[in-house]
Amino acid sequence: MAKLRLDSDNLPRLEKILGYTFKDPNLLRQAISHRSYCANHNERLEFLGDAILGFIIADELYQRFPHASEGQMTRLRSNLVKGKTLAKLALKLSLGDYLLLGAGELKSGGFRRESILADAFEAIVAGIYLEVGIEACRDRLMCWYETLLNEADPTQITKDPKTRLQEQMQSLKLPLPHYETLDIRGKDHEQQFEVQCTCLGNDKIQGCSTTAIASSRRQAESLAAEKALQVLNN
Repeated sequence: MAKLRLDSDNLPRLEKILGYTFKDPNLLRQAISHRSYCANHNERLEFLGDAILGFIIADELYQRFPHASEGQMTRLRSNLVKGKTLAKLALKLSLGDYLLLGAGELKSGGFRRESILADAFEAIVAGIYLEVGIEACRDRLMCWYETLLNEADPTQITKDPKTRLQEQMQSLKLPLPHYETLDIRGKDHEQQFEVQCTCLGNDKIQGCSTTAIASSRRQAESLAAEKALQVLNN
């Protein structure tokens, strides 16, 4: 499909796909604007949307699975709100066709980039919340997540590296791992994130510090956690 990219006349098409009409079209425009496109981009909305999404999905899992353990719900939530899942949902909503990107991102295929799609999805969640509140936002999310939630099984989710590392540190009665972004390098459309994962030890167990580089902060944190697990278990 040819990319629509974007004149304002296409916003109603996106609203129809989303199932929600924004009272303030500029809020939707901001939600789909990447930082490479303009100063009024979607990063603040993405920050808010991430928290709203995590809360709504956690609450839904709590209600749906009354016998699931904390660990099972944590892993299931992590799987449902991770960047890869959000990017897939964004693709189902055709968000890639509507993203506002700078020339470099457009040329490099940013409308297919997982992190950009996931951020736009979270930004739209925040935009809906700001206009109509948590319950109406929940209704939209339940519609978009319907298939994923119906297929969800808390007993079948494999633990991601960050969760496994956190549980291991807890079992050893050590502080939780600390993640720090050391560097963000490259142009907007090809950024690389360098993240450090620090695990403190004690007089019996040696701590460790590992680093990883990836195209998204989440992925870099996951890779650094995997390295830390290898060091601790060896």
